Amino acid sequence: MKISVLQENLAHGLSIVSRAVSPRSTLPVLANILVATDDGRLRLSATNLEMGITCWIGAKIEEEGSTTVPARTFTDLVSTIPPAKTDIALHEPTQTLNIKSGSLNTDIKCIDAQEFPPMPSLELEEGIEINVADFKEMIKQVVFAASHDEARPILTGVLLTVEDNILTLAAADGFRLSVRKAQLSSSVPSPVKAVIPARALSELARISNDGSDVITMALPPERGQVIFRTKDIELSSQLIEGTFPDYQQIIPKEYQSRTILSTSSFLKSCKQAEIFAREGSLIAQVNVRPGPEENSPGEVEISGQSEETGSSQAIMDATIDGEDIIIAFNVRYLREVLDVISSPNVALETSKPTSPGVIRPVGDDNFLHVIMPMHLGS
Repeated sequence: MKISVLQENLAHGLSIVSRAVSPRSTLPVLANILVATDDGRLRLSATNLEMGITCWIGAKIEEEGSTTVPARTFTDLVSTIPPAKTDIALHEPTQTLNIKSGSLNTDIKCIDAQEFPPMPSLELEEGIEINVADFKEMIKQVVFAASHDEARPILTGVLLTVEDNILTLAAADGFRLSVRKAQLSSSVPSPVKAVIPARALSELARISNDGSDVITMALPPERGQVIFRTKDIELSSQLIEGTFPDYQQIIPKEYQSRTILSTSSFLKSCKQAEIFAREGSLIAQVNVRPGPEENSPGEVEISGQSEETGSSQAIMDATIDGEDIIIAFNVRYLREVLDVISSPNVALETSKPTSPGVIRPVGDDNFLHVIMPMHLGS
């Protein structure tokens, strides 16, 4: 292998794939990045056997070839090279990679590419096309609600379903549920259902900034994998086995009170309450008070307190349809959902202090968030 590549392109590619490098593995090659020529471009790949990421970058190919380079050594070295042309050559008998750029002349000991696990390939004609911007927003609005508790692996994933031309993502951790829908440009021939690790979707949202308009998703039958492909990036992930809970049963079918609030004011009030509530059990009390007359403005008070540091109360104007209620929520959960809503106003739907609340963006039926109440005490 003998190639020339721009330092900035190489550094960008390494930053993308390095997140899939296995930090601790009994297989030394999993701590390496595969570097290979591929149809006139340079292909970089890394995998931890659960998730794999491949990135293609432009390069001048003089001789074809491949090897695997220690990820940390390679990434750290490339970051010290000034933006300029970098010449890379592999001495195959010794698997030594020579890197030259300006005054730099470095040799890195590598491992033969034959030892690197094969990366899955995507048959593009089998895939489902999804708008990149829409999919990134969908991921952002659900992954934060996935569980981090490995004791229930199924809840560490995101349920992805496609029926006709409707794509749905759902995540839950036992205390909250996020559901986001979007319309695809075309229908699928048969329904799709899979549970994808939340971490893999987070990485996909992070790296899919390469100027592509669409992401192609494929779920090869019998392989237990999902593959996502954009113009220059491919991410593959093992699926999580098991049955995702029937989340439709969690969503309240009716409410006693519907409160419309400014999203930014609600978020700011929650952040203020969290400063004090985080010292205790993260309880924020939400006091919904309708106006004295029908259709008159009401108000909502958000409060958080700590025996050690004090308390915070914030009162906001609100449009309230229904009854007054005092209900408590985990204030961090409230802040996290409000952080991913871009609409100017949100609706908080409540029934009683012991029933879940529902948060919906006003004017957008594609997203909802269910949040379990907390006990206020006597």
